[in-house]
Amino acid sequence: MTLIEWVELYVMSPIAIASIVVGLFFLFVAAVGVLRLPDVYTRSHAVSLTDSLGAFFVLGGLALYEGLSTNAVKILIVLILLYLLNPVIAHATVRSAHRSGLKPWSREDA
Repeated sequence: MTLIEWVELYVMSPIAIASIVVGLFFLFVAAVGVLRLPDVYTRSHAVSLTDSLGAFFVLGGLALYEGLSTNAVKILIVLILLYLLNPVIAHATVRSAHRSGLKPWSREDA
């Protein structure tokens, strides 16, 4: 077994798996936020923050697991596009809700 194979097997794989598990935790928190929060504004806030972080860890872990290959480059391109587009999508969602006249939730509504 060469040194590169040993590093990939015993160092990079556990780091990649741990990164994917951390990312899945953040994605789970985002899903719970969508189910528990009362309106589109708070849901969008919860999802846009945790979704970016969860996707970063999951896609970063997948890129580490793949090693140096074309698949890792493709995963990193998707990660960059996600980081560029996620804030834009969240902003467009909240702006369209505001323009349609949707009022933010308040304690008096409960």
